[in-house]
Amino acid sequence: MPVLLLTLVVLLTDQISKLLVRQWLEPNQSIPVLKNIFHLTYINNPGAAFGILAYQTPLFIISTLAVIALIVIAYKQFPVHRLTLKLALALQLGGALGNLLDRIRFGYVVDFLDFRVWPVFNLADVAIVLGVGLTIWELWRREEKEGAQ
Repeated sequence: MPVLLLTLVVLLTDQISKLLVRQWLEPNQSIPVLKNIFHLTYINNPGAAFGILAYQTPLFIISTLAVIALIVIAYKQFPVHRLTLKLALALQLGGALGNLLDRIRFGYVVDFLDFRVWPVFNLADVAIVLGVGLTIWELWRREEKEGAQ
């Protein structure tokens, strides 16, 4: 249940934040929150990370559906006591669903978090990166424990 709840929280938080950005900002508008450090910048991103493969929406939808299927399969493979791994997958799933909904509805992903030293991104991206990082950390920790035994 905590896994499903986390997936829903990520999905809803992502979609609500994007809705607010679309309502309050015009495309390409940027509002400094911390001048030259952090801005809210509304970008419609038709590509993947860093805008690569722009306008390949069907490819992104198909690949995201494949990733979602892999996340569900991986979830079923992890034992119940591996809660950290399951929560990591929930972060990834919520983020993937958030960006998938954008691509299906708009043909692009709404990005708005702008730290000026990195391409603009969104909360779904944050959840995906945190989930992948947590997965790597947890798997590395497990290998380390097994190696010590």
